[in-house]
Amino acid sequence: MFGLGMPEILMILAIALIVIGPKKLPDLAKTLGRAMGEFKRSAQDFKRSIDVETTVKDIKDITDPEIDLKEMVKDVNTKDETTAPSKEMPDKEKKDPDKEPDKTETD
Repeated sequence: MFGLGMPEILMILAIALIVIGPKKLPDLAKTLGRAMGEFKRSAQDFKRSIDVETTVKDIKDITDPEIDLKEMVKDVNTKDETTAPSKEMPDKEKKDPDKEPDKTETD
């Protein structure tokens, strides 16, 4: 606990008892305890609100897959364009499977 051992805590309590007095010390401890409890509650509320916001963001991402799908399709299309050959074969060199091969051979 903050690097304080039992002897240090007892010393702080003894000094507080002397400075504040035995009549006001219980009221001060009660006020300090309430303040610590309120601080703890507000920290938990803050943590809950952050958790709720991240959950809402995750749900929104899940319920809106159209954007992700469009981006994925766009990425795939750009990859296909970069991997596709840049020049097509000229019409002369394209072979039609229904057409018979040329039989003109030169010897």
